Amino acid sequence: MSSAALSRVGFSQAAIGAQANMTGPYVLPPLPYAYDALEPYIDAQTMHLHHDKHDASYVEHAAVAGRPDLASRTVEDLVAHLDSVPEQVRTAIRIQGGGDANHSFWWPTLSKNGGDAPKAELAKDIDAQFGGLSKFQEQFSKAAGSVFGSGWAWLTLASGGKLQIESSANQDSPLSNGRTPVLGIDVWEHAYYLKYQNRRPEYVAAFFHIVNWDFVSGQYAVAEKLQSA
Repeated sequence: MSSAALSRVGFSQAAIGAQANMTGPYVLPPLPYAYDALEPYIDAQTMHLHHDKHDASYVEHAAVAGRPDLASRTVEDLVAHLDSVPEQVRTAIRIQGGGDANHSFWWPTLSKNGGDAPKAELAKDIDAQFGGLSKFQEQFSKAAGSVFGSGWAWLTLASGGKLQIESSANQDSPLSNGRTPVLGIDVWEHAYYLKYQNRRPEYVAAFFHIVNWDFVSGQYAVAEKLQSA
């Protein structure tokens, strides 16, 4: 498994197959929890619109329809190797494919039972590279708050096993820059505006109550093994 495929880990293939009524070659992974599972931090209406409308649109318009040479590859692989994508569809795959990859990665990193703390090697490495969880949260929150307009903030694994905090505009993915996402937060307004309006810092603070650190820590362990293989 490549690092680009990590974002699909944890989804039931049978459940994904149940979404096969999408018109494009990719399918929308179902939410791994109920729409209201993340309340009061993220409301059910936002989750419904975000997943069933916004994410579904990215999946449906991932720009690979009628291109078997592209549709046979995962969207993560395409986003990770944009230079290998034909120029006439490269921008669409960067935007729509990036939206698909980012959201498919993001949904399972959230949980109604989240908000605990990183586990195992991830906990050790966050302590070593950021000075502890609280300092990491401060730096991550600053990155999320500094995104101008729409985008994401990320914790990524770079070559050499170094964790770093970064941000990206729109639906750009760290995969395109050779880095593996470990944790991300969507700071497009559609992710929070119904509940938080223009109070993005409140949304970012609420996010830490629903991080599925068990899942994130497991993904990190896989990414580390792949990088060292």
